[in-house]
Amino acid sequence: MADSPAASTHGSHRRGLMFILSSPSGAGKTTIAQRLMATEANLHMSISVTTRPIRPGEFEGRDYYFTERAEFAEMVEEDAFLEWAEVFGNCYGTPRARIADGLPQGRDYLFDVDWQGAQQLSQSAGADVVSVYLLPPSITELEQRLRSRGTDSEAVIAGRMARARAEISHWEGYDYVVVNRDVDACFAQVRTILAAERLRRERQTGLVAFTRELMRP
Repeated sequence: MADSPAASTHGSHRRGLMFILSSPSGAGKTTIAQRLMATEANLHMSISVTTRPIRPGEFEGRDYYFTERAEFAEMVEEDAFLEWAEVFGNCYGTPRARIADGLPQGRDYLFDVDWQGAQQLSQSAGADVVSVYLLPPSITELEQRLRSRGTDSEAVIAGRMARARAEISHWEGYDYVVVNRDVDACFAQVRTILAAERLRRERQTGLVAFTRELMRP
């Protein structure tokens, strides 16, 4: 079923936005993102292109668009990405065309990216971007969350903690910062941010005509 253009509170069309969620590993970003996708009808997950191999249970076009490194390099040369990066030997990038087509139609997009991706998106998309950084209540709590998974070795946990500290240092580059002490409260705050940003005057593209009609004698 095709998406209908998003409407503001006055019924007129509005421009979509790019909603970024970032956090260190274990701070709850995936949980909050999944809840947003389950509750927000006009929020679409941005699907990245990647050069890494497909994993069991993943599907082309749902989890990622899987491609070869040579093709990825061509897309970089063609400026086909809003942002891209190489992580642990694999490349990841956000396709430009789908987002560029959807924003004028009022579609909102959710981005699960790190601080580097958030920075690139902000530089390339400007006013269309809203960025939120999720922080853990304490570094001790973050380590406990990582250990509770029971899947990582001590060396892996130590590496994740070192990366977490480095990532947290970039919190000032975000529009909003939310401390995830309680997942329900955190979700409510993030959803409030999304609702408020959808109502920004500059995104309500039909507001001029609407207010002119209101002022007509």
